[in-house]
Amino acid sequence: MTDPRYDDGLPPRRHRFNADADWDQWPVTAYLAENYRRMHASDAAVIRHHSAFYRQFPADGVARSLEFGAGPNLYPLMPAAAVARRIDALEPSAANVAYLAGQLDHPDPSWDQFYALCRELDPRLPANLTDALSRVRVLHADATAVPAGAYDLASMNFVAESVTEDADEFAGLCGIFIHAVRPGGHLVAAFMENMPSYHIGAGLTWPAFPVDTAAVRHVFAPHTERLQVTRVDKDPTLPDYGDTGMVLLQAARIPADDDE
Repeated sequence: MTDPRYDDGLPPRRHRFNADADWDQWPVTAYLAENYRRMHASDAAVIRHHSAFYRQFPADGVARSLEFGAGPNLYPLMPAAAVARRIDALEPSAANVAYLAGQLDHPDPSWDQFYALCRELDPRLPANLTDALSRVRVLHADATAVPAGAYDLASMNFVAESVTEDADEFAGLCGIFIHAVRPGGHLVAAFMENMPSYHIGAGLTWPAFPVDTAAVRHVFAPHTERLQVTRVDKDPTLPDYGDTGMVLLQAARIPADDDE
């Protein structure tokens, strides 16, 4: 059956996969300028969702957490610092790794507004962002390097749906993310809703797979419990990447799940 997303009267084209994109050339400066130099309502929605998730854990109660495909976005790392004694920020892009590594000691002032909201929502966080980021270790590697069951908690933000056009590869990346935590471990995530392949500024087109709440639930439900999937409306203050909003998730890996 022809996928209606690509039914333009032309012969079917091959989906672009994660490995087809040169992630080392990710346009960090343009991406940050378009999305994160000021806090948008959508950012605040994700921070509120994630902060509520982290507040269920005692301060410093999580030995190791994973940020799966960290990119240059610092704000998912912030609320984790209230509970995780070590945060591994896994990132395959050399450009993003260089940015992240430079931010740990000297974060850009534009991140202060994000951290202020995180601290307002969870006063257990350190007094300043640099102290919070001292818990982060940047790992330059792709998803295949993630050891199964190594983490107590994992976070993923705008990753699996934003790196491939293929449904099976999207599901596979989510599977690696799920199984990065031990059975009974916890998961929190955000996805762009219904986003087609996209470009940053006037640059290259990057692969993406459109997902919605049903698609996310379908992938996560077999391996998780206490699954909560919600959506956030499109933020008109952000660039128009073709998305219709965001999908937010929190869950725990099924304790008896030994399907590695």
